[in-house]
Amino acid sequence: MRRIERYLNVRSAHGASVAPDGTLAFLYNATGTPQVWTLDEPGAWPTQRTFYDESVSFCQYAPEDGALAFGMDEGGNERAQLYRLDPDGSVTNWTQHPEAKHRWGGWSSDGSRFAFASNRRDNAVFDVYVQERDATGTEADLVYEGDGWLSLAGWSPDDDALLVHEAHSSFDHDAYTLDLDSGELTHLTPHEGNVRYGSLQWGPDGDIYLVTDEDRDTLALARLTTDGDLDVVRADDEWNVDGVAMDEDTGRLVYSRNVDGYTDLTAADLGDDGLTLTERDLPDLPDGVAGGVSFFDGAERFAVTATSDADNANVHTLAVGGDRERWTDAATAGLPREGFRTSELVRFETFDGREIPAYYTEPADAPEEGAPVIVDIHGGPESQRRPSFSAVKQYFLDRGYGYFEPNVRGSTGYGKAYTHLDDVEKRMDSVRDIRAGVEWLSARGAVDSDRLVVMGGSYGGFMCLACLTEYPDLWAAGVDIVGIASFVTFLENTGDWRRALREAEYGSLAEDREFLESISPLNRADRIRAPLFVMHGANDPRVPVGEAEQIAEEAAEHVPVEKLIFDDEGHGIAKRENRVEAYSAVADFLDEHV
Repeated sequence: MRRIERYLNVRSAHGASVAPDGTLAFLYNATGTPQVWTLDEPGAWPTQRTFYDESVSFCQYAPEDGALAFGMDEGGNERAQLYRLDPDGSVTNWTQHPEAKHRWGGWSSDGSRFAFASNRRDNAVFDVYVQERDATGTEADLVYEGDGWLSLAGWSPDDDALLVHEAHSSFDHDAYTLDLDSGELTHLTPHEGNVRYGSLQWGPDGDIYLVTDEDRDTLALARLTTDGDLDVVRADDEWNVDGVAMDEDTGRLVYSRNVDGYTDLTAADLGDDGLTLTERDLPDLPDGVAGGVSFFDGAERFAVTATSDADNANVHTLAVGGDRERWTDAATAGLPREGFRTSELVRFETFDGREIPAYYTEPADAPEEGAPVIVDIHGGPESQRRPSFSAVKQYFLDRGYGYFEPNVRGSTGYGKAYTHLDDVEKRMDSVRDIRAGVEWLSARGAVDSDRLVVMGGSYGGFMCLACLTEYPDLWAAGVDIVGIASFVTFLENTGDWRRALREAEYGSLAEDREFLESISPLNRADRIRAPLFVMHGANDPRVPVGEAEQIAEEAAEHVPVEKLIFDDEGHGIAKRENRVEAYSAVADFLDEHV
């Protein structure tokens, strides 16, 4: 049996950006955290360009030369600063406000300026800034004072305006243009109810292309004019069109459909009317998840990150009407790729007759009495488990565990109505879905229903704890990773910029406190019967570390509890050495109790 270090040393390459000369920059975690690397041709030896202990979050080439913008926080605190990496290797800290968050908003067309959103002025809201390429620190120009959760989607083709996105909640958005001469913000998407407007892209004629579920259950590809007129370009009544990338110069676009969790990519050329698409042939990618499109000059090729259950993340280039080339070769730590196991897409019936989708993976050799199974619940809750590579999952499969990944009600990817089935007072219906999933598992001969583990991160950590308190007799152990133990203390202590967004999903402290108290696992910790492992990052700005401290203390009065806190991590365990320590401890814990 291989040690977990082997699996956690499987590398990933993602987040590509193409330079004007065709050089590829991307994020690669060969050193233990994602850093910027570059490649001149597919399969060549890459050159490392940044050398930090902290994770780099994105990189993007300037449009006229080899300068790169990149972002990085400290210890997982999510207060990202923006930097410029020049071709000679020198780095400039552009923003120099470590107390604030900075969201990249793109280069101007000649690369002389860049834009970003930040909560410098008020921790709870985001303003829009424009900064000269050679300026630093306080030299950014505040061009608009916001009053909510703002981010930017790039400069207009003539550089006269910025495209602004506002999130009122995960499922309620708005889009605006900000005129940089007048400072006027024009609202393009007045609407009633919850509507998403996402993946915003400027088109070559100054129109905007995006995905939206306005008047629909699923997301569609649409065109939005700067007068506010919205027209659907491509739609699928069953599956979301979940992203679009546009090449401003040529009008070529690539959009993705999320088909039961699997990505289906389409390339198309935009007609003169701005609505007609002529689809172009694309080579196949691994059967999994793909995204992060960056076009080469002329848009005849584009880079994209692809991964699947059995394929660690790598950057590929696709030639329109041509072939696919894998540019990066992220190592698998000597583990044979053919040894990685692939999940089966399944559905199980839940308490109200609804069909719940899930991915189930059996170990190679389940014993006659059945294998233990880890029920791994995604966070969000407005998120989706998809068939992408997981080193932790492959490790536990190698150890003989089955792996079950449900997309319970409230998950994205299955339409707007499905996502709202767990809102506020319906929260515990999603936990009932997990119980139905356990019944489905227990009916399979390859499963030992006396050795089931529930595990989850972030909101999935709440789900883990709720499963342990609501259905204590189902579980042999639980693993809570940066999870919510009390919705009340979570909402009281989460980052100011997040509170209104999260209250829109969970309920508000002012109006729903009693209900939030009633469903918080912390207040029912005496019902836990299974041993519990709790891990957290001390710098977590989303789910503060106090959530881990208090559930570990309460549960320890009733069951064995192991707690692991990392001083240099935030919302998740990102650094490889910490991941090795954390999941080695989890494996030992499960060996002892399961």
